[in-house]
Amino acid sequence: MPGSLTIGHHETAASLDHSDAVRLAAVLDELAYLLGIPGPNRINDAQLAALCEGRAPDRAELARWSRGLAAELRGRRP
Repeated sequence: MPGSLTIGHHETAASLDHSDAVRLAAVLDELAYLLGIPGPNRINDAQLAALCEGRAPDRAELARWSRGLAAELRGRRP
């Protein structure tokens, strides 16, 4: 994985190895799942706040964003 992602302040797009994109898509899908389920395995409010980095926590928006980005990484539009 190290070295497969290239991001620079002069770049408009990032590139990611296919295998890493597949793995990242799976992680994002799992994140969306854990945001949406009820019960003890659900991402709690403190974790949600940390994931939102100071923005107002919005569980549904973060789940939608995660699913959409996962679909893009797989080459499908959400």
